[in-house]
Formats: sequence, structure tokens, C-alpha cells
Amino acid sequence: MPNIQVLDPHVADLIAAGEVVERPASVAKELMENAIDAGASSVTVEIAHGGLTFLRVTDDGKGIPSDQLRTAFLRHATSKLRTEYDLEAIGTLGFRGEALAAIAAVSRVEVMSRTADAPLGASLALEGGEPGPVEEAGCPLGTTMVVRDLFYNTPARLKFMKKDAAEGAAVFAVVQRVALSHPEVSVKFLRDGKQELLTPGDGQLQSAVYAVLGRELALGFTRVKGSGEEMSVTGFVSKPACCRASRNWQFFFVNGRQVKSRLMLAALEEAYQNQKMVGRFPACVLHLEVKLSAVDVNVHPAKTEVKFGSERAVFSAVYHAVRAALEGDRTRPAAVLEPARPASVPARPPAPAPAAEPTRTEASAPLLAVHDSASPVPKRPVRSDPLLRPQALSPQPVRPAPVPPERTGSVPPVNRETTCRKQAGPALTPVEENVDNVDKSVDNVENVRQMATDPVENRPEPPCSAPEETKKVPEMPAEPAPESLLPQEEPWRLAGEVLNTYIIVEQGDKVLFIDKHAAHERMNFDRMKAEGYDPMSQTLLAPAVCRLSPEEHAALTARLPLLEEFGFAAEDFGGGALIVRQAPFDVDPGDIEATLTEIARKLLSTGSADPAAARDELLHTMACKAAIKGGWRTSPQELERVARAVMSGQVRYCPHGRPVAIELTRGQLEKQFKRA
Repeated sequence: MPNIQVLDPHVADLIAAGEVVERPASVAKELMENAIDAGASSVTVEIAHGGLTFLRVTDDGKGIPSDQLRTAFLRHATSKLRTEYDLEAIGTLGFRGEALAAIAAVSRVEVMSRTADAPLGASLALEGGEPGPVEEAGCPLGTTMVVRDLFYNTPARLKFMKKDAAEGAAVFAVVQRVALSHPEVSVKFLRDGKQELLTPGDGQLQSAVYAVLGRELALGFTRVKGSGEEMSVTGFVSKPACCRASRNWQFFFVNGRQVKSRLMLAALEEAYQNQKMVGRFPACVLHLEVKLSAVDVNVHPAKTEVKFGSERAVFSAVYHAVRAALEGDRTRPAAVLEPARPASVPARPPAPAPAAEPTRTEASAPLLAVHDSASPVPKRPVRSDPLLRPQALSPQPVRPAPVPPERTGSVPPVNRETTCRKQAGPALTPVEENVDNVDKSVDNVENVRQMATDPVENRPEPPCSAPEETKKVPEMPAEPAPESLLPQEEPWRLAGEVLNTYIIVEQGDKVLFIDKHAAHERMNFDRMKAEGYDPMSQTLLAPAVCRLSPEEHAALTARLPLLEEFGFAAEDFGGGALIVRQAPFDVDPGDIEATLTEIARKLLSTGSADPAAARDELLHTMACKAAIKGGWRTSPQELERVARAVMSGQVRYCPHGRPVAIELTRGQLEKQFKRA
């Protein structure tokens, strides 16, 4: 058994530093909190190479006396606590006295500081936690901390650091949160010599929100103000129409300390119940002020988690304050009328429209909606299947017109479709094809009903003659295979669709429910990965400015060439935003920001620098955006195409791993009706 011994002090310091200093962002957070505790009215943060090689924090606070400069870097040395009773009411951001010692143990630190009553300041240099002599230095009032070569003596930690762009984005995110937590402090952030943030420090939270989050998000906020049971809630929350695609824009503060609180998050989202779109999340900057003795901040080394004495009271205060703000907001979302965009595809001659089809202009065709006065189904747009329309809308052969009611043949295979195209009549464009699919004339209704009730396998092929070149080639007689070796596929029948989402297929004594969106998404993904995704892009008339969190912005700017391969022409717009000048045709201009946010979240969650993995993540998103959506009215041909792919075994799971179909047997169904 090994002997028990006391660790070397240097090793113990390195281990303790790992609890406080995880990355350059942790250093920036601790130094900025010390500056605010020192009464600073302005704080400047400068970094180079993501903060690993250089990070400087300058403040105009009270400063550190020269005779206490070395003491400040000793472990558990602090000016914020005196007795054990002070732990019951902690009103400062820092209090443990571990930050400076932990930072100095894993870096090279230089500090200069001067107090108001000292004619000269003092400087001190430390390397690996070992201090040098204290020297006089000319410096302004306050403290300047310079941290160089972070983790130079701990290579085990250094190898886990990310790229400079990612580490710099994490530092920027910390600076933003500190600026929102104390609007009375002017915060400046410079990265590689370029200023990226400056808050006025006028004490108005609205000014800080405008500077940190940008004009667009700030204008979508409504003010929150409420109080109860010795606590108050102030700040801003987004209007229901301005919710975001992720939770990265939610900021919670307790007594000026930025925290991660599931309790406050639950209260916020409960207040938005039945008021926001599914898949969207409210943005907020909420400050909760409670008695110091009613909250415990000493539960996490990084001080990002807290415990409340009365969780019910906190939940109620946040919920009612946010709810009152939403109910008191009488503004309405402004109507956004997009100008007609010029066509980005080659002009093609218009096909003759059906007699019963009303006249449509070219600009109004993409906005076509289903109109059925006899059906209670809400009006929804009709979307054509990207698998059925010509690739990139190039002048390639298109599928034939629908078969008349007296010819109820199935959709012919690809080779027969090419052979029979000349006999099928004039081809329709994708828009006109869908218009014909939703025509409510009696003949068309009978045609759709007949296609839905006949078994797919039993539908006869439409007669056609082979082309001349095919006739000249004599066919070799094929030896018939034994009947037992031929694939015996059980016949199935497309029974219809329910809730505009699930395809119903009957096969023997089983009924299958197919999620048309999930199945079509998998079909798109497999096709894109096998053939290569060559998107048809459209140049935007008005470029879209997408505001992202620092982490999302860094993830996308590092992969701009990959985004370009997928049809996005984007560039850095500054201030944590991307400007998109070109987008894939499958992505609606209003969904560009949500799409890029989703792509960034996937890239961040995988954490992989492998280009193939990043490409797959983009393929997942683009396949989803191009797929048929649940709730949309879909033509019978598209439903049959999806059903064929699932019934043949080609599609079993969506790219995210969800099953695309569930099975219900006759016995299970009869048990529900007590017939078994």
C-alpha cells in the first residue's frame, strides 16, 4: 500500500487552479468581477490569440496598496470576508480569495496598481505562482492585470484548448454577460486590436442591452418590472413574435451575479405558455434582487449556480412579472411586405393551364395556397417534392401530366418514365403540377380517390411504345428464375393521410403510420450524400443580417467555405453578426437566421473539427429544410413516392435516428374495440 503524504504545494496549486480556471474566459470573468468589487466605473478587456497568449484587464477602481500586492496572490487571501457570519450575506461577486492565486499558478502574470492616496503605483511579476520583487511604477488610478501564456506549465490542460476563434468567442460572451449584469460600469472589449464592444455605463439597463445584443433584438424587448415577498424582478423579455431559435439569448442575474438557474428558466417559459411558436425560445435579460441571506452563492467553484431559500417565491415572482409584462404589451407585430424578387432561374415557356384554373401571375405563383370551402382543414401552402421536380430547375425532362381517371396506372419507374414521356402530353412545371393536384373538380377528386384505393402493385402500367433505338437492339432471352428465389413482396395499399402529417398504408393484416416529414428527410439526406448536394442558390434582394451568440458566430465564421458549398454566401458583419447575401432556394428568406443558428448549434454540440462530420451536420439541416413538412397539404403522387421508399425498406430511420413508421396489427386494433 502506498504511503500517504502531503502533496507538494505547487502540485496542490495546479489542482486547485483547475477548479477555477478552465479556459481564458474563466480568467476574464474572475478579473472583471474583482474590478467591479473594487468599485470600478470602467473596465477594459483586451485579448490576443483567443486570450491564451495575452489577456489584459484594466479598471479604474480603488487599487491595491503596494504593501498588500504580494498578499493578494496568496491562496484564501481576500478583503471581502472577515468572519463566518459574513458567509450568510455575501454581497460581492468574489469572496473566496482563490482567483488570483489560481490564475498565477498556471500563467505568467504582471500587475500594476495604484490607490488614490499613493503618489506612485506598484508593479509585481509572477511566474507559475512564484512572485518577484515589488517595484514602483507610474500608472493611473486602478489596477491593470496582464496574463500571458496561460497553461504554459500544465500541458495536460493546454492540449484541450480550442482554436483561437472559439476561445476568443468564449471570452467575448463572458464580457457581454458582465456588461449586462452591471450597466453602471462602462465595459470595453478589444480582440486582436479591434474594438468589438463598448457600453455607455450610464446605469440604464436598456443602454447596455442595446450595446450588447444589438438594435434588432433590443427593439423586440418589452420591459419587466415586478416585486413580491421581499424580492424584485426587473429587466427585459422578448415579445412572443420575437422569440429566438435557441436559448443562447437568455441571461439571468441574481443580485448582480450572472447565474444558470433552471428555476428561473422554468418560470420564464411557463409565462410564455401558449403564446410563442413551437421550437422558439424567449430571449431575456432578467435581474432578480433578493435579500443576501435568502440566497446561497457558495455552491459552485465558478459561482454560476445558486440556491434559494424559497424557490416557490422566486418562481412566482419571475412568472408573474414576465406574465404581467406580456399581458401589458399592447403592441402588434409590424407587417413586413417583401418586395417581389426577380426570378433567379432561366425563363421557360408557360405550360397551358387547366380550364378550371384561375389566372395567376408569375409573382403570385409561389404563394399558392389550397382553397377548399368544403373541408375544415386550415389553408396551408402546397410544397412540391424536391425529388420529383427537376434538379435546380434546369431544362431537363420533367414528369408527365397526371393520368386521366380511366387510366389508373401507378407512377411508372424512371426508365419507363423516360420512354413514355413523349406520349404523356405537355409537361407541367412544379407549381402547375401541384395546382393540378389540388384541383377540386369532380374528375380530379375521382382520380385521387381511385389512386388511393387501388393496391399499388395491381395498377397496370400505361401502354407505350419503345423508342426506335430500343427496337433495333434484340433482347436476349432471360432464363426464368425459380419462383422460390424471386422476391415475394407482400402487396400493400396506400389508404390515405391523416392530420396532414401521417401516411396510412395497409399491408395484409397490418396498418402502418408513416411520418412523411421524417421519411422524406431521410430520402433527401441519402440522395444528397450519394449524389452530392449541389444546391440552387438565390441572391437575396435585401441581404439578411443574422445576429448570433459569440460561440455560434465563431463556429460559422470558421466554416464559411463549407457554408458556401451549401449555397450560403455569408461574411462576417462585425458585432457577432453574419450578413447573408445568397441562400439555397429550399430555405425561405425568413428562416435563414434560424437555419444558421441550428447549423451552429450542431457544429458546437459535435465539437468535431473533422470536415466530413461538419458536412454531415449541414446535410442533416438542409435535408430537413427541403423535406415535406408535417401539416402541409401534399399531393397523392408525393405521398405514394414516400410510401414506396418506406415499404421497400429503403428508408427506416430519419437522419436523427427517429423511426419513420410504426406498425399496428389487426389484433392490436381489435383489442382496442374489445373484439379480440
